[in-house]
Amino acid sequence: MPTTATSVNVVETIAEARAAIAKARADGARIGLVPTMGALHAGHISLVDRARRETDFTVMSIFVNPLQFGPTEDLSRYPRPVEQDEKMSSEAGVDLLFRPSVDEMYPAGRTITVIAGELGKDWEGTSRPGHFDGVLTVVAKLFNIIQPDIAVFGRKDLQQAALVSALVRDLDMPLEIVLAPIVRERDGLALSSRNRYLSDEERHRALVLNRALRAVRAQFAGGVTDVETLENTGRSILSEELEVKPDYFGVIDETTFKRPAVASGKSSAIVAARVGNTRLIDNMSLAAE
Repeated sequence: MPTTATSVNVVETIAEARAAIAKARADGARIGLVPTMGALHAGHISLVDRARRETDFTVMSIFVNPLQFGPTEDLSRYPRPVEQDEKMSSEAGVDLLFRPSVDEMYPAGRTITVIAGELGKDWEGTSRPGHFDGVLTVVAKLFNIIQPDIAVFGRKDLQQAALVSALVRDLDMPLEIVLAPIVRERDGLALSSRNRYLSDEERHRALVLNRALRAVRAQFAGGVTDVETLENTGRSILSEELEVKPDYFGVIDETTFKRPAVASGKSSAIVAARVGNTRLIDNMSLAAE
């Protein structure tokens, strides 16, 4: 059964995390992990809720991972509201909050990095070279440290989720990856820690991402399966907001992240765009929700 914790145990070292988890396991607990970079919002809490429904002891990690940021990206300005994150994780029922330092996760002398390979080459891989190598490296470390029974990821980072699933499959890691749905604002904007960077005007402009995705799904529901036609529809709608600068808009197979010959219920539309100085991503399955 899920815990009913009202306060969270915060640890900063690998040894402390392992000791707390060993105690929970000795008590018969099934362990769930929710990896995050903090700046928590309702989307993260939905992942905790899912983990608590399926396990007895929920671990959340908060680590702003430098390996997944490029030299021109926003590592230094990435939000780190420590007290707010601790409060939200406690109220959500997290049992253990693992908040390591960079030195704890990457001590001097580290030489091994996980390489994303073909699945991470396109889309985000093209726009953010090396990003997925950094993601998979830290995720592999977290899986080894926590050794969860399940790990819950959000669908918003769809290519990341596909890569993490491949990591677990290809390296024979003994855990289950659970993919939770995107949480959106009432107007359709996908929740993101980076949304706080948007001005009111930029936030309004950012809604074009959701409009483009919904239009493509509606077109598919109407019988259109030609990938180029669907992508052109999405790009045309994005072009209505001149201040929104797309990185890409594509229709992909959710497993391979390649363009399918024809779109199907296993396809998704994916988008990345810069709104002002803020880069946002989103996606939507073409199948009816």
